[in-house]
Amino acid sequence: MFLWHGLPEPALTRPTMVGWVLVILRTTALAIVIFGLMVPLIILRLIGFHHAGQRIVQCACRISLRILGIRLNVHGTPMKHHGGVVANHASWLDIFSLNAAQRVYFVSKADVSGWPVLGPIARSTGTVFIERKTTQAHRHKSQFNERIAMGHKLLFFPEGTSTDGRRVLPFRSSLFAAFFDAAQTQDMWIQPVSVMYHAPDGERADFYGWWGDMSFGAHFGMVLSHWRQGQITLTFHDPLHLNAFNDRKELARVAEAAVKSSLDFSQGV
Repeated sequence: MFLWHGLPEPALTRPTMVGWVLVILRTTALAIVIFGLMVPLIILRLIGFHHAGQRIVQCACRISLRILGIRLNVHGTPMKHHGGVVANHASWLDIFSLNAAQRVYFVSKADVSGWPVLGPIARSTGTVFIERKTTQAHRHKSQFNERIAMGHKLLFFPEGTSTDGRRVLPFRSSLFAAFFDAAQTQDMWIQPVSVMYHAPDGERADFYGWWGDMSFGAHFGMVLSHWRQGQITLTFHDPLHLNAFNDRKELARVAEAAVKSSLDFSQGV
């Protein structure tokens, strides 16, 4: 059994008969939107219209949240500067909410590329896949520099893993290093974003959290089977200019503090 700070994972509620109908209907609608837009997205990327492609991704994620019935609240403004975006990581829903609010490219661990459903979506949307090994650090910096030079805004999760949505793990500073390298030739910024989940009425506060050894299929089905959904709140904080920091560790600490400042875990179980 996976233990999280001494607590076991909560049992995932199995859908009822009516719930399974909702799962089928919502999954079908999501597939039509996501895979239907994937073809024009790939074409736009092949001919070099990356920014137009990201508009399609943003539109698809906004529609997907409507299909799921989850309301998205956005506070603050996504930055227009070159650089990266960092956020706390609690669920597979982070992909939809953060893409719906801005045009970004995700940075993800390499094995996600081979996952069913999420893998093809991640590859088609221009995700940067990395291996969290020190031996790969130089290659990651080259990848980041190349994408940043193209004007891509990269989003990564410094915690290194997803949580139950009720806490923020210490930010790892390793991925910040690539942005410091890029800052030598470009005006570089990092924008912290807080992602807060509000569970449906009557459900556990960690309802949307996908973490530990939870099955993606089981969690996906549980969420989609729920008729009345909750909300997601994104808070975009003031961007941090890299020239204001001595090193990546200091930047990681300040970014972590900014993310935590807008998260209220006092409500719910």
